[in-house]
Order: sequence, then structure tokens, then C-alpha cells
Amino acid sequence: MATLSLISGNCGRGRGEDNGLGFRLIWNFPNEFLGGDVHGRLFRNSNAIRVKDLEGSRQGNGKKFHVVAGVRKGKKHDYPWPDDIDPNSKVPLTYLSYFKPLEEKPKPVTLAFEKPLIDLEQKIIEVQRMADDTGLDFTDQINALEMKYEQALKDLYTHLTPIQRLNIARHPNRPTVLDHILNITEKWVELHGDRAGYDDPAIVTGIGSIEGRSYMFIGQQKGRNTKENIMRNFAMPTPHGYRKALRMMKYADHHGFPIVTFVDTPGAFADLKSEELGQGEAIAHNLRTMFGLKVPIITIVTGEGGSGGALAIACANKLLMLENSAFYVASPEACAAILWKSSKAAPKAAEKLRITAQEHYKLRIADGIIPEPLGGAHADPVWSSLRIKDAILQQMEELTRMTTEELLEHRRLKFRAIGVGGFKEGSEVEPERKRNMKASEVNAPKFADIESELDDLKKTILEAKGPSDPITNKKLEKLEEDLDQEMTKAFISMGLIDQIESLNLELARSPDPDKAKSQGLKEKADKIVQEFKRNLSRPGAYLGLKQKLQTLNMVTRLLEVKENSDKLKSELNQKLSSDIIHKMETLKRARDNLSSGEPLDENLALEVQEAKEELEEVLRSANLQVVGTTKRDSLNPPPELREEIVKINRDIKQEIEKVIDEKGLSWKVDELREEAMKDSSSEKVKKLEAELKEVIAAAVSASPLKERLESLRLQTESSDNGAVQENVGVVDNGRW
Repeated sequence: MATLSLISGNCGRGRGEDNGLGFRLIWNFPNEFLGGDVHGRLFRNSNAIRVKDLEGSRQGNGKKFHVVAGVRKGKKHDYPWPDDIDPNSKVPLTYLSYFKPLEEKPKPVTLAFEKPLIDLEQKIIEVQRMADDTGLDFTDQINALEMKYEQALKDLYTHLTPIQRLNIARHPNRPTVLDHILNITEKWVELHGDRAGYDDPAIVTGIGSIEGRSYMFIGQQKGRNTKENIMRNFAMPTPHGYRKALRMMKYADHHGFPIVTFVDTPGAFADLKSEELGQGEAIAHNLRTMFGLKVPIITIVTGEGGSGGALAIACANKLLMLENSAFYVASPEACAAILWKSSKAAPKAAEKLRITAQEHYKLRIADGIIPEPLGGAHADPVWSSLRIKDAILQQMEELTRMTTEELLEHRRLKFRAIGVGGFKEGSEVEPERKRNMKASEVNAPKFADIESELDDLKKTILEAKGPSDPITNKKLEKLEEDLDQEMTKAFISMGLIDQIESLNLELARSPDPDKAKSQGLKEKADKIVQEFKRNLSRPGAYLGLKQKLQTLNMVTRLLEVKENSDKLKSELNQKLSSDIIHKMETLKRARDNLSSGEPLDENLALEVQEAKEELEEVLRSANLQVVGTTKRDSLNPPPELREEIVKINRDIKQEIEKVIDEKGLSWKVDELREEAMKDSSSEKVKKLEAELKEVIAAAVSASPLKERLESLRLQTESSDNGAVQENVGVVDNGRW
């Protein structure tokens, strides 16, 4: 039986050797163990020891031998502190921070909406260069350009859109959390680690002092360049980062340090490893713990605050936001991709999400807005940091006057009060409460069903005999009834039903309705109509109502066409004499002879030609212009071709729907429908149609459908050979 034991220690120390780790191996082998392959290696690597090399060192009866080996470690340690610390240093803990001044100044970055300012800057530089080269005095011109630049800068940054503010919040040169901390603190010591095996660099924590008072600072740290961003994971914390923040919060609560947190993150890191380590649990634990901390908490949103990843360190007594910061539950790009199937709709999503500091202040989510210099915080980082310092001191003065119980209740009530019309403490909850909510469109009719219904309605209208066909009237009544129901639901969900009832009541009470209209009711009605149209024009809203309005519009046009067609037929029948009717029968007989394969004799051919000429004369007398003839057989293809046409039409529709889904064009189709409802002949409608046709045509051309269409066309042409061209096409005022 062989035994192996390991005794570790600093075997090399004391003999002038390098500081390395050593170990001692003590092997006990019976004699018979060495009787085998003594030349075999005990270890299969380059540092193996052969037993035959050790036979000479046996002592006594040869049952024991000792091996002492020293192992030198390549790297000493990964700790941040150096081997030799200067005891006389006034700031001996600076090595705990990885944040060092940049060797190179960041390159200026111009945002898309700032390009007009760049043009003015270039003009100023050109004039200054010209003045230096020529020695002439251009002071007046330079001053005028600088004043123009300052005015343009002020106008631009005074009327920023939400997406522009978000772009400023994401600016690569925007001051980071550590920039602000170092600018506002007199002393600063960074603390590391979650005491569970890792130190997440995406979240920085430490103790700093402002005007002699110590604070616990916690913030999400972005990088100042690509290398730092990769190291900081683009300020997207893992569960280790949130647990580090939680450890520091508990530390501050224990020692009575006020907590100041800085939010600047697109969100928590959502990779597989983070989920395995409990990302959601770590965030939830932070949320719960922060509401029980007995020290004041102030949160500053310096850049962008994304979803729960930002809220995990933002459950504070006071939430302050920089002027160009953003706080959101989902990024505008993600929201646009979900709702409009394209990130290009991000500006619209940013406006609807209300992500800016100004919107949060109106909704009483933010307690204050910290101003920034014109051009953003990166234009003057120190000035921005000093405004943050002033805001912290001002809010802390208010919070420090509260007792512990008042502090906890203040924090709880702040979050309970968020949301207009939300639950109020001490009020009774109504058992039933009506809400003006838009009806669910889950069971709304699909596009294919609506299209089939519309085709059926078209067929009924075109086959109707007379203007008052009972079947057509019944279907129209059903469509109008459904439309009235959809309109009522829409008015209720828009909150307009009360206004309409009030308007009807005023109109009913008025002794002279016509006079009442002229006294102001018309203005109220117009206001309701404008509000209705504005809500109806929202993309993706009230789809059922929009589809029924389009169907009714289409049916109305069909009825007008049918009425004009019947009127035209009646006029033509009145102008057709018995002689012309007889000649039309001659034409029909000639067509039947040709279709049966019989030759056309000369007399019949002359009669056919005379009948055509007289018929054209009658059409001209009815203000109609003959533009050509068509083949009747082409209008009625053989049954097998009709089946193929139906099949290929169905495949084309499926391909178009597939292209719209893959290319994310649903929002553009919705926009086209809305614009077409406003004005079907506008330039915007034509532009949208052209863009959609171009994308769809390119996709269909690249698919096998093109070959099938070409094959179908050849079959149709071959089936049309020999057909009689005797149907006369006419144009009524330029229309077919």
C-alpha cells in the first residue's frame, strides 16, 4: 500500500532563495512496489521524476525516502496595492482606484443635430485664418459670427426633442460617475468587491467627503474610450455589481453615512451567466433593502437610466436628473422594434415614452432638474459637477432634519404617489369602477377575412340589377351597423362620449337649433372631430374601425361607379336603333362562327365591318371615345388557368406579407393607410407607395414567383390565339 502526503510552506525562504511557494512530498512505498517497472515515469509531463534516479538516496532498509521540491510561481498576486507603500504619503489609498487621467484628450464628437453649429464653427475658423494670413482686421465679422453661433447654440439646446436629449445623455465624452465624484469630493477612497468572489467594474463604490461630511457614493461607471468601455462592460452591471452595491449600502446604514447614487446605464447585463447567477434576484434584493435603510438616500441620473438595472440603486428619498438625462423602462429603439417593427421609429417612441427629465418632473417622479451648460455636460464637466454638488447639499439639508421614521415614511410615500390618478393612502377602493379602455383587438377580423368580405361585397354590387337591390341594401345596412358600433367604442375609449352627449343635450334644449349652431356649438363639434381624427391617426390604434371605414369608402365608390355605369347603359340603349341592334346580332353570329371553326364569308365580313363602324359612331355621339378592342376570351380564361391564377395570387399575397414582416414595414403600411385616409393623392402617399413597391418588387423578383408568373403569361397568350377582337373598349372623360 502506497501513501502520499503534501506539506506546503515557504521552503525556500531563509536560504536566500526567491520568494516562492514550496511543498514537500513524503512517499512511503513497500519494497515490492519498486519491483515493477522502476524505469517508468510516475508523472507524464516534462517535470516528471523517475524512481531509478532516486535509488541511490535510499537509507536504512529502503522502505522510505523523502523528496523536497520547490515550485516558483510566475505571477505574485492580482491585488491592486503595490509591494512598497510610501508611509509618508498623504493619499496612501489611491491605488485602490483604476480610474486614472487619460493620456490623450478625447476626440470631439458631433451629434447629427449639431451639424449646423459645426458649419458656423468652420466659418469662424476660416475667417480667423484669413485674418492671420492677410493681416487685415476681421474683428467685426468674427464677432458677428460668434454672436450668431451663440444664438444658434441657445436656440438649438432650448428646443431639444426627446431623442436629441437621449443622444446627449449617451454622448461618448459625457462626464462619467467618477469624473463627478472626483470633482465634488475633498477626499475619496474607492471600495471593491461583493465578498462573494468578484468585483464588478461596472459599478463603483466608495467613501468621499463633501464639506467635511462623509458620504457613501455608488454609481454605474461608463468608460471614456473603447478600452475602458470594454473593461467596464459599458456600465451594464452583473449580479456581482448589485451585490457589491448592496454590501456598501448596508455598510453606510451601519455607520450612518448618507448614500448618494449615480445612475448611468443602458440596463443590467442580460447574458446567460448573469441570469444563472441570479440577476433578477440581486435587483429585487436591492429594491427591498433600500426601502429599509435608515439613512438619507439621494439619486442623481447623470446619463441614461435603463429599466430595473437603474432602479436597483435608485429607490431614494430624492431623485434628481440632469437636464439632458433620460430615465426609461425600455429604450426607444427596443420600444420601436416591438411596436413599429423598426428601430427607425425611435424618435416617435422616445416622445411617447416620456423619458426626459422635464417629463419626469411633471409626473412628480423626479424631484428636481439639475441644469447643464449649453452644449451638454461634456461642454463644461466641472461646472456640471458643481451644480450636482449644490443640489446634493441642498437636498441633504432637508433630509437630515427628518427622524428615522419620517425618512422611511417619506421614501415610501414618494413611490406610492407616483402615477397620476393612482391609489391614494387612506381612500376606499371602489368595488367596481368603469374605465375608458380601448376594446381588445385580439378577436378582431384578420386581413384575409376582411379582404374576402370586401370581394364578396364588390361582386354583389356589380351583379346587382338596379340601384335598389335588396341583397346589396342588406349588406350595406349590416356594414353601417358594425361601423356605428366601432365608432361608439372608439368614442368611449377616447373619452369623448360625455362631450358628445353634452353637445347633443345642448342642441336639444336650444329652441332654434340653427341659431344654436351659429352661437358656438359648431366650434365644440369641430373640436371633438379634430380630437377624434388625432386619436384615430395613431399607428396601430383602432384597427377595426379603420378597416371598416376603408371598406365603407370602397363600397361608396363602387356604388358610384355602378350608378354611372347603369346610367351610361340606359343612355346607350336609348340611342341604339333597331337596325344597329340587328347588326350587333350579326356581330355575335360572326363570333360564334369563328369560335366553332367555320370560315367567315365575304358578305358577313362586310356586315361585321359596317356594324363596327356604326357602333363606334353611336359611342362617339354619347361623348365616348373608342381606344381599342379587347379579346373576350382573355377575360374568361380556361378553368385550369383560372385555378392557377387564383393560386398564384394567393402565393403573391403570402410573399408580400412575408416581406413586410421580415423587412419591418408594418409601421410604414399603417402610415400609408393613415395618409391615404387624409388625402389619397398627396405627395407623401405617392412617396410611401413608391418605397413599398420598390421593396416588394425586389423581393418578389428574387423569388420563384417570377418564373411562375412568366410561365402563366405564356400560357395565357397561347390560349388567346385565334380569339375574336370584337369587344370595344371606351373611355369616359379619360377613365376606363
